[in-house]
Amino acid sequence: MQNPGAEAWNLRSGGSGGQRDELQPRPSHGPVGAPDSSEMESVGVYGFCGCKGKSKIKRDSRWEITAAETAPTSAYSSPARSLGDTGITPLSPSHILNDADPVSDEQTFLVVVAIDFGTTSSGYAYSFTKEPECIHVMRRWEGGDPGVSNQKTPTTILLTPDRKFHSFGYAARDFYHDLDPNEAKQWLYLEKFKMKLHTTGDLTTDTDLTAANGKKVKALEIFTHALQHFKEQALKELSDQAGSDFENSDVRWVITVPAIWKQPAKQFMREAAYQAGLASPENSEQLIIALEPEAASIYCRKLRLHQMIELSSKAVVNGYSASDTVGAGFTQAKEHVRRNRQSRTFLVENVIGEIWSELEEGDKYVVVDSGGGTVDLTVHQIRLPEGHLKELYKATGGPYGSLGVDYEFEKLLCKIFGDDFIEQFKIKRPAAWVDLMIAFESRKRAAAPDRTNPLNITLPFSFIDYYKKFRGHSVEHALRKSNVDFVKWSSQGMLRMSPDAMNALFKPTIDSIIEHLRDLFQKPEVSTVKFLFLVGGFAEAPLLQQAVQAAFGDKCRIIIPQDVGLTILKGAVLFGLDPAVIKVRRSPLTYGVGVLNRYVEGKHPPEKLLVKDGTRWCTDVFDKFISADQSVALGELVKRSYTPAKPSQLVIVIHIYSSEQDDVSFITDPGVRKCGTLRLDLTGTSGTAVPARREIQTLMQFGDTEIKATAVDVATSKSVKVGIDFLNY
Repeated sequence: MQNPGAEAWNLRSGGSGGQRDELQPRPSHGPVGAPDSSEMESVGVYGFCGCKGKSKIKRDSRWEITAAETAPTSAYSSPARSLGDTGITPLSPSHILNDADPVSDEQTFLVVVAIDFGTTSSGYAYSFTKEPECIHVMRRWEGGDPGVSNQKTPTTILLTPDRKFHSFGYAARDFYHDLDPNEAKQWLYLEKFKMKLHTTGDLTTDTDLTAANGKKVKALEIFTHALQHFKEQALKELSDQAGSDFENSDVRWVITVPAIWKQPAKQFMREAAYQAGLASPENSEQLIIALEPEAASIYCRKLRLHQMIELSSKAVVNGYSASDTVGAGFTQAKEHVRRNRQSRTFLVENVIGEIWSELEEGDKYVVVDSGGGTVDLTVHQIRLPEGHLKELYKATGGPYGSLGVDYEFEKLLCKIFGDDFIEQFKIKRPAAWVDLMIAFESRKRAAAPDRTNPLNITLPFSFIDYYKKFRGHSVEHALRKSNVDFVKWSSQGMLRMSPDAMNALFKPTIDSIIEHLRDLFQKPEVSTVKFLFLVGGFAEAPLLQQAVQAAFGDKCRIIIPQDVGLTILKGAVLFGLDPAVIKVRRSPLTYGVGVLNRYVEGKHPPEKLLVKDGTRWCTDVFDKFISADQSVALGELVKRSYTPAKPSQLVIVIHIYSSEQDDVSFITDPGVRKCGTLRLDLTGTSGTAVPARREIQTLMQFGDTEIKATAVDVATSKSVKVGIDFLNY
């Protein structure tokens, strides 16, 4: 009978499967975290669960299961209490980890376009699949800042007062800047909004962002507008270059995200891309979500000696001294980059770079991706002969990007002028606040360890004027009274900061990065690292370079690719051309199945006891499917077989859960959350010759940033598929 409470969720019919007259249990490993043989006579399934923690494998040949047809979103009350029907039992407790049958990628693309959607700046690059050695960086967009040379554009977006998309990047910022202050209050201007996806604990498709004027707008709407803009710009450039219209179906899209982002944030980017029309759920392979340090790692493999700078002070490694390897060093390298700024096409030789050729099977290296919002630390290991990459240690990091320096500057302004004034100024003069932060950004980039002359930051006239009205005295007076002796007032209307004052703004953020790296180097897996690749926009900061070199230069060789801000973008293009280059990732969660076990007195909690048709069950037992931090090959499948506990049962429901907690025993434990449902409806199949014990195969495919689950009724080939959903439950 069909349970009226069972919920269908994003399910599509189809699939394959064969018939068999008799179902034989396969002698194999029991499921990760399966119960002992004494209690495995009968159990019940609720769905895959996710939690962190290593698994122990116990053996047994056959156990029975009952599926709950309803389960709460937040699993704190027992789903089994309201069991309306019996469920399914495993035919064999197999924990099959097999390399996926290679999924044939029938769709071919003419071009790969990668979008580096950054916290502070964004850009795209592309490569035609017939010319994979040429990576083209996007056309130079209008606008620009003094002291900032970059082929990317600020991650800023402007909506009209009636919330329609107006512009992105420099165009948005400059238009907003030129608006009359009273008119500007009606427009919705957003910048640095990507961090919201990292900092929001309960991210959903309804999460809001706050514009500069204090008004709320849906985050999904903003990300969709931004990606739509990139799509239009890229297709226009491709069409101009090809001399005919380029269709979206010709493009494989790659979007980069930080590796430390949690699953909901990664899914959010994919959802925004679908809404922007880059791809669709039915054609999900057209879009790859790439992890930023992985993209950087792929590009670093190709580096030639003249394309990088080595900071290390280590004397000799593999017969090369630092001076032999690098040659002329920073100044010459920066000049080389400056001269080549105008060239938008980068040649990537189809060879392994010299540095890479020194790596041997099993060698390890760290990629430190330091961007505007976050810092990602990833440890990779080389697998020869193909040079495939294996993620050796799960990505770590935190919100230690260059934005931290901006926050310190804001704190300094609050100390001088008062929290109440700065808060009011941001609301009343939002465009002037943006101007002030632009002025700070260019001076921030001039900070260096050996700098001796002061840095001047221009205060907008409206800042000086508004302060006088607000406080009744001048900005100069405020500086004198503040006791901040390393910031002076210049008669030209500037704040004059000593180099030490500027360096002090960097210190908390850089200290956090160094501390995080020190912790990483304590791990046994990381103790024998050969190289540290420093990439991302913040890696251009000489203060960060010096700190990393001073702390780790004697442990490994520290390499910075030239034009380091474009490393991830170029690597993402290479990844799109050859997604198979990343072979092994670490599973961020443990996945498993919620089951009913035979109740064992003294072992199971009394509140978990459920008596059903004379049988005593322990409800909600968490049976692990795959462990957190376990190596998972790209496209790897985990497959298990179940059978309905009651032959008449025609609706099988499996709920999917996730949690970040370790050692979860029950799906009702704190932190466990539902993130999907597989619902296989077998009504209308009664005429089919069905074996006495019907086989339901359940498969989960891992390895990509997406996880997909499928349930197949082998006798009828009926199937349902679902993507794990972290946003809508």
